[in-house]
Amino acid sequence: MKQIFTAGLFLMGTVMAFGQDQIASMRENARKFMMAGDMENALLVLNKAAQTDKNNIEVQKDLALAYYYKKDYAKGLEIIKPLVVSESADVATYQLAGTLYRGTDNGKEAEKIYKTAIEKYPKQGPLYSEYGEVLEVMKNGGAAINMWEKGMEMAPSYSGNYYNAAVYYYKLPEGKIWSILYGEIYANMESLNPKSANIKKMVLDAYKDLFSGNLSQTAATTKNPFAKAVLETFGRQSGITAQGLTPETLAMIRTRFVLDWINNYNKKFPYRLFEYHQQLMRDGIFDAYNQWMFGPANNQSAFETWANANKAVYDKFTEFHKSRIFKMPAGQVYSNRK
Repeated sequence: MKQIFTAGLFLMGTVMAFGQDQIASMRENARKFMMAGDMENALLVLNKAAQTDKNNIEVQKDLALAYYYKKDYAKGLEIIKPLVVSESADVATYQLAGTLYRGTDNGKEAEKIYKTAIEKYPKQGPLYSEYGEVLEVMKNGGAAINMWEKGMEMAPSYSGNYYNAAVYYYKLPEGKIWSILYGEIYANMESLNPKSANIKKMVLDAYKDLFSGNLSQTAATTKNPFAKAVLETFGRQSGITAQGLTPETLAMIRTRFVLDWINNYNKKFPYRLFEYHQQLMRDGIFDAYNQWMFGPANNQSAFETWANANKAVYDKFTEFHKSRIFKMPAGQVYSNRK
């Protein structure tokens, strides 16, 4: 009897394993269809998988995602709603639900989803990023930037909050310095992302706007102590802009800025971006970094000429850049401090 029972358990385990392998294969095929833009076939396969294993949450999430891609948001919500209220709801489940509600322009319901998700997963940066986007669409920009800055605090190495904050601050006359800082952080975190090129151009334009005004006066009217210190330090280098604002003059300005900052403010306001600049200066590749940051945005042909003429140092920078991951530490979100 014991042998028969053991054999039965083994057979049941084999059948279950075969069933899970079959489900995994169906999900993989569905993903291939989704990547090819063939949502009809993706949904056909996933619905078959759901019939095979009615309790498979991952299949349900894939189904909801396929309906989102098909723009059938109502059907996607029909599938995701029971998952959101279940104990097994993970970050991806909440993100899917929030995204589907956003697809139906139901900001209020999306807001509820993200609030619940953040209570459950307070250190997940994507939740703050997406919640802020919902708030911005709802014309509540102040709450949106607060959410993105909170996301930086809770998940400092997640890039999306820096991107959203950089774009938000760029639109504000008094926000250019934060756009510069958050934009450059994003460009370093996501150097391979296509959005990085647009952010670099935005940072360059923000520098031009910043230095076209009276930096001393701007600093005098700035209440945030970190921003005031940054503006005052840049102000002491503004004479260099008489030569125009190019990658070369920006490299000069930023070199003097970093030396000044490290000597006078770094203990009070430690900032990973400025410390990284100092590291690049010590390694003799800060000029190459400034070309990488601003050259293509300023003048593509001039950048290519510079890179060809300075191949050894630019290759040294790119090798270094590819070998490390830029991360912001906790405790360095100064824009929300008075």
